[in-house]
Amino acid sequence: MFYLPAVTGPAMAADLGLALPLVMAGPTVMLIVMAMVSWPLGAMFERHGARPIMLFGSILGSTGLLIIALASGPASYFLSWVILGLAGASMLTTPAQIAVMEIAGDKTRQALSALILAGGLTSTIVWPFAGLLQAHWGWRTATLTCSAIVLGVCTPLFWSTLARRPKAKPDTKVMIDAPRLDRLRFALFAVSFALNGFVTWGFALTIIVVLEASGLNHSSALTAAAFIGIAQWAGRLVDLVGGRRLSSFLTGLVGSILFPLSFIILVLTDSVYGAMLFATLYGVASGITAVTRATLPLQIFPPDAYARASARLAVPLNLAFASAPPAFTAILVRAGPHAAIWLAFGSSILAVCALFGLWRLQLHQDGKLQQGSDFKDKP
Repeated sequence: MFYLPAVTGPAMAADLGLALPLVMAGPTVMLIVMAMVSWPLGAMFERHGARPIMLFGSILGSTGLLIIALASGPASYFLSWVILGLAGASMLTTPAQIAVMEIAGDKTRQALSALILAGGLTSTIVWPFAGLLQAHWGWRTATLTCSAIVLGVCTPLFWSTLARRPKAKPDTKVMIDAPRLDRLRFALFAVSFALNGFVTWGFALTIIVVLEASGLNHSSALTAAAFIGIAQWAGRLVDLVGGRRLSSFLTGLVGSILFPLSFIILVLTDSVYGAMLFATLYGVASGITAVTRATLPLQIFPPDAYARASARLAVPLNLAFASAPPAFTAILVRAGPHAAIWLAFGSSILAVCALFGLWRLQLHQDGKLQQGSDFKDKP
C-alpha cells in the first residue's frame, strides 16, 4: 500500500501524464489522512477491539489499490490515496500493534518486537516482487495483484486470527471509567518520537545526496546507505533478544542518543569508513527507536489505554512523517546538505531531551507509588 510507488512511480507518472513529484505526493496524502482519522479511531479500538476495524481497513486498502490500478488522471489517483489513508489508519502499524497486544497478553512486548522485526523486511519483499510484476505485465497489473493480496490474504487472516471481543456499549459509565492519559507524558513521548521520525523519514529520500556532500563518490554513498537497512534490522533485533531484561526506557534512551552521535560523525568524516560508522550508528538508532515507539507506551500508560494512546500518538507521528521529505528536500536545495545534517542533529538533541524528561517524570511517579505502597503496608 505504501511502498509500491517507489517501484511503479515513474511508470505511473508516464502513463497518467503526471509529474513524478506529483505521483510521489500520493503517500504523503495517505499519511496526512491517517493523521486526521487516527485520533477518533482510538476510542473505537478501545471499545470494539482491532479485529472489526482491521477487517474494514483491509477492504478499504484493496479498494484503494484497485482505484490506483484503474486511475485515468489526477482526480482518481489522489482519491485512491485518500482511501488508502483511511485504510492505513485502520489496518497498518498502529492497529497491528493493538491487535498484537490483544492476542499476546503478558508477552506483548516480545510480540511487538517480533512484529516490528518482521516489518523491517517489508521493502525487501515488496520492491523486488512489485518490480518483477511490473517488468512482465506493467504497473497496473502489479497494483491489481497487490489489491488482490490485501483482500484475499490479509482479510481472511484478520478474520481467523485476531481476538474476538464483545462490542462494548458506549454509555456514560464506560466514558467515565476509561483510564485517563497523562497529558505531560503524552506530550513528551509525542515530541521525542515525532522529532526522530521527522529525521528518519526526511533522510529516507536524501541520505545519498548528504553522503555525497560529505566527500563520498556515488558508489560509496550507495553502499553506506544500503548498509543502514541492515543496521536497522539489527537494532530491531536488540529488543527482541534483550527485551525481557532491559527497560524500554533504557533501550529508547540509548537509541535516541545514538542519533546525534551519528550526525557528529557524519559532519567530521569524509571517508568510506566514517560513512559506514555513521550508517551503523544511525541504522541501529532507527531500529531501536522503531521498537521503543511501540513498546514504551506499555510502560507509561495504563494497559487499558494502550489502544487509545497508540491511536492518538499516530497523529503527530504521521504528520512528522508526511512533512519530513518535502522539508528536507527544500533545505537541501536552498541551504545545502550540511544544513540538513545540522537540522537532523538539532532535532535529535531535542528528542533526547524530551525522552530524558519523560524518564525522569516516570521515575518520580514510580517513587511516589512505591512510597504510598510502603505506607499502606505499615501496621
